[in-house]
Amino acid sequence: MAWEVFSFIGTAAFAISGALVAQEEKYDIFGVYILGMVTAFGGGALRNVLLGLPSSVLWSQDFLFIVASVLITFIFFFSKAIISHWNRWGTYFDAIGLAAFAIQGAMLAVNMNMSLYAVMVAAVLTGAGGGVIRDLLAGRRPLIFKKDIYAIWAAGAGFFVGVGLYDYDWALYALLVIVAALRILSYHYHWELPRSD
Repeated sequence: MAWEVFSFIGTAAFAISGALVAQEEKYDIFGVYILGMVTAFGGGALRNVLLGLPSSVLWSQDFLFIVASVLITFIFFFSKAIISHWNRWGTYFDAIGLAAFAIQGAMLAVNMNMSLYAVMVAAVLTGAGGGVIRDLLAGRRPLIFKKDIYAIWAAGAGFFVGVGLYDYDWALYALLVIVAALRILSYHYHWELPRSD
């Protein structure tokens, strides 16, 4: 059950995030759909390739494609008020998508009996991959490469799933809230990782 919940949450959050970026960049309706879909499914596609899963897995998610399409359509027609608050709303949706997909990617790697390191990499790829593709297609510097903390939260989610939280749905849902909250807090309070001068 948790797998489906995280898939739904991540897909919805990243479809909205991608569509909002496309609207902000003044894309036409086709561009909005492309960027929304790539954001929603790009990270999972990257993860699947690196884990050796067939590409056909991506196309077996009919319900999630419908969910993404409905949300992207909504954003295209009703996003005027949201766009003016993109920094706030975009960060929230992106944080939720990052957390949900990081946990989902880690769960998949655990199911495949991968090492802890592979679980953490799967979490980062799934959680941040769609956002990276979104930002590159929109001509922006990806969030993962900016100074504020982003992908480390996905790696942390992967670590906790990899060491045993996978066995408890309530713990996974708590982890979702914690990771999303940490990402939002790191944005608002400008937490940074150490850098060399």
